[in-house]
Amino acid sequence: MEKDIQAGYGIAEGSQETTSASSKGYLESLAERKKSVVATGVGNTLEWFDWTIYAVFAPFIAAAMFNPQDKTSALLSTLAVFSVGFLFRPLGGLIFGIFADKLGRKGVLLTTMLMMSAASLMIAITPSYAEIGGWASLLLLIARLLQGFAHGGESTASYAYLSEIAPPEKRAFWSSSMFFCVGIGSMIATLTGVLLTSTLDNAVLSDWGWRVPFFIGALLSLAVLFLRRNMIESDAYEDAQHQTASIIVEKSIKQPTQEWSKNKIVKRAIGIFFYQAATTLPYYIWTAYAAVFAITTRGMDAKYAFLATLGAQLVNIIMVPITGYISDRIGRRPVTIFFFVSMAILTPILMPMITSNPLSLFFVQSIMLAIVACIGGTQPAIIAERVPTKYRARIMGTSMPLAVALFGGTAPYLNSWFFSNNLGWVMYVYIAVTCAIGTFVVFNWKETKGIHLSDVN
Repeated sequence: MEKDIQAGYGIAEGSQETTSASSKGYLESLAERKKSVVATGVGNTLEWFDWTIYAVFAPFIAAAMFNPQDKTSALLSTLAVFSVGFLFRPLGGLIFGIFADKLGRKGVLLTTMLMMSAASLMIAITPSYAEIGGWASLLLLIARLLQGFAHGGESTASYAYLSEIAPPEKRAFWSSSMFFCVGIGSMIATLTGVLLTSTLDNAVLSDWGWRVPFFIGALLSLAVLFLRRNMIESDAYEDAQHQTASIIVEKSIKQPTQEWSKNKIVKRAIGIFFYQAATTLPYYIWTAYAAVFAITTRGMDAKYAFLATLGAQLVNIIMVPITGYISDRIGRRPVTIFFFVSMAILTPILMPMITSNPLSLFFVQSIMLAIVACIGGTQPAIIAERVPTKYRARIMGTSMPLAVALFGGTAPYLNSWFFSNNLGWVMYVYIAVTCAIGTFVVFNWKETKGIHLSDVN
């Protein structure tokens, strides 16, 4: 890594003066990279706070923004809007992916933060169903679509950016900071749920209390924009841009690692789609829906359900960098396959163990979120190592958000519908089949830990 940075500074090896200069340049570059990781991470935290808070307060949003006379229908409608928000993630990923590949990662990360915050503010100030009827539901839907659009771009740019600025031998550990911060954002959202349900009664929560976190998310965006304005641009992106410029000027220069056929690009994108489908379905079951399941299906008190989930999310946050570190040592494939097999086997065993007792939710969810950390610790790295820089953001921005929309966004709704109709076993089969497909895909991938992103093929 140090030699790569020295080369980037145009420093020759040999003299003591050169060595001193290279060391200084290396430390300065490393410090800038770490600051950029922090800025990206804080933004990811806020982004996922805004995104997750909707799921956390779904029962209260249902009462405020939909017809409250039919509680089951209102909840399903709220979860349907949650699912529809995912449909704009592929569009956001595609559009912002093109911008990220053409114009750079940094600008996209600034733009998506503004959009996500605007959508949160819109949800916070939209009048209730009692005040404007069906228009409330429509405005909520529009805000959620805007969130999905921004979220697709944010995730795409962050995946690419963090993997590109990380040292190759520590890529999974560094890029796991994204999911570490995702966990922090989700945890803060859950903690907000605990605090509000502990201090406000249900009538106040249903009236205006659920709007408070959306206001907070919109305001905190200002601090994030201040941090992100000084981020460095990805050197892998800049190198790819220089290579492209050289190819245009000198036709004789070839870049076989960057020039892929359309057929190869499509095949790689399809593989990533099925990988993402198999990771996102159980991920959203155990992160975004477990507490809602306990509250609506098992009759658990909302305050204690959120508190149990908060503890389980802490377990996940601790495990994410650990699994990233392990992945940098033993490889991406074994860690990922372990996740798929565990989800397929343990979900039908542990989900029925959730009762009205909050300890049951904490126990079950802690186990599953510890295993979910296998994806948080490996996903940015394994995907970045499958696609060259020239196409990375675009492929990430289409295959991954599309899979999340179809499999992750629908997971809470389907789970709620199946269990409310005594068909929970169908959901278990669905998860098992999806994980089996993911296992097959990853098993046939080459191990890529530690490679330079310029060597992706």
